[in-house]
Amino acid sequence: MSSEDRSMTIQEVARLTGITTRTLRWYDELGLVVPDRSGPANYRLYRTEHLKKLQQVLFFRELQFPLDQIRNILTNPRFNRKKALERQLGLLRERRQTMDELLSTLELALKEEKGEYTMRHEERFKGFDFSHNPYEDDARKIWGDEPVDEANEKLAAMGAQQKNDLSDSMNTVFAKLAEVRHLDPDSPPAQKVIGQWYDLLNTMGTYTPEMFANLGRMYVDDQRFTKNIDRFGDGLARFMMDAMLAYAKKKG
Repeated sequence: MSSEDRSMTIQEVARLTGITTRTLRWYDELGLVVPDRSGPANYRLYRTEHLKKLQQVLFFRELQFPLDQIRNILTNPRFNRKKALERQLGLLRERRQTMDELLSTLELALKEEKGEYTMRHEERFKGFDFSHNPYEDDARKIWGDEPVDEANEKLAAMGAQQKNDLSDSMNTVFAKLAEVRHLDPDSPPAQKVIGQWYDLLNTMGTYTPEMFANLGRMYVDDQRFTKNIDRFGDGLARFMMDAMLAYAKKKG
């Protein structure tokens, strides 16, 4: 029997992967990777099929899928490993492209800081992409399927250049908001720019003033939103929430 065919203990898998035995036990308890059991002590033994499943879990984790969602995917009778790997490959390539753009932006920003380069405004935000919605499940829970499906259909109908233009427009509005975030959120300059954000969102779907206000609350309540938005300027997410609430109140 080759070394690739024999079963491995949990300690051996931990050494191979760098994952702690505690995490491996947790994955077992969750039903993500359930190894064989052996002997009176009920030792965990991992065969090739278990290692392949563990690899699949780690790919999903690298893509920031929550564990509950990974379990639902892997236990779905229609799960297809080949298709899952193809999808994961595509997502990781997209991430690499985004990271390359962010690295380029960061390098230019550093050159500017050293006095070696002057960045154009449109260069400052390359790689920051708010044109996709990584929180679709949350949106469906709050607003229902219809408005989310409508937004997805509009985005799907756009060509590559339209999507790039939309992404640039969103980044531009975020940059403008970052510039006025020190003002009163209810002030005319702040309300003018937040109105541009409202209009831009409505090119992708139908946002009522109430939905707009709820979205603003999500920017603060959900730390994923806060982290992404505050990349444009510290405190921007909270400023946007306050400005969006004020805008919705006037609009409604």
